[in-house]
Amino acid sequence: MITTSAKRIGALAIAATVLVAACGGSSSSPAAAATSAASAAAAAANGAAASGVAGPAACVDGSITTSGSTALQPLIDAAGKAYTAACPKSTISVQGGGSGTGLTQVLQGAVQIGDSDVTAESKLQASDASQLVDHVVTKQGWVVVANTGVTGVTSLTSQQLQDMWACPSGQSAPKITNWKDVGGPDLPIVLILRPASSGTRATFKQVVLNGQTECSGQALTEDSNGAVTTAVSQTPGSISVIGFAYYQANKDKVAAISLDGVAGSVANMASGTYKLAAQGHMYTKGQPTGLTKSFLDYLMSDPIQKTLIPSLFYAPIQ
Repeated sequence: MITTSAKRIGALAIAATVLVAACGGSSSSPAAAATSAASAAAAAANGAAASGVAGPAACVDGSITTSGSTALQPLIDAAGKAYTAACPKSTISVQGGGSGTGLTQVLQGAVQIGDSDVTAESKLQASDASQLVDHVVTKQGWVVVANTGVTGVTSLTSQQLQDMWACPSGQSAPKITNWKDVGGPDLPIVLILRPASSGTRATFKQVVLNGQTECSGQALTEDSNGAVTTAVSQTPGSISVIGFAYYQANKDKVAAISLDGVAGSVANMASGTYKLAAQGHMYTKGQPTGLTKSFLDYLMSDPIQKTLIPSLFYAPIQ
């Protein structure tokens, strides 16, 4: 059996709806928002079942929980469903919460696996990070997305994004605050950020913003890829960053923007030409055993690396 954190997804979706409504966007019911927030993970899980991905070579009974990165969640959820379909005496609970949350929870022993878009060393004290074992299972990418009302903008350079997102020293607003300044409509730019614990935010800040501090005063703060997708789809003039899997599941709701003239695709990420990408980490406290080890081994097996991962818009690590 595999379970996902429906309560948390619902809470995130409700928060997104409230924030969007407060900023003048159209609102939707909590149930509808929750469905949107969970759509990528659900589509991934259904895809795994439909594609007939083989289960592990050997089953291990028991129960484990994995939490953290929502960018990785569609993959882990789908792999967990494939594992437990073949091994009905095992239970894998998949939760989000962000990379920082996953790392903290696995360090505390609250979960068996902490999922992260960044290294433990970048989020935790060195003494704490040294207690964790890194298992790199995939390569993942993110797409810059805007509300569909932002027309005429199909690509932005890293410099333009820095001018839209980062605050120059001593300033309270970025250099570019209106879409008309980058070829779009006369519409204020609304930045939708993730909290400090987010691995997506850390990756975007490092890779695209060159380490510069974002202008928090202009932003909504959302706590998952699903909630960000909902917020961008409902907020006029908004822009943010979501994982490839979430974009593919919501292509009709948000507009993708190429980065430095390169489209966000698995092929471009795998070749190294698309730079907004990073390894997907799954951390354990010490060496894994039992079901935890079996599940991590399964994630590195051919059925996942060669079949499931490409089907969900990630790239294999091998």
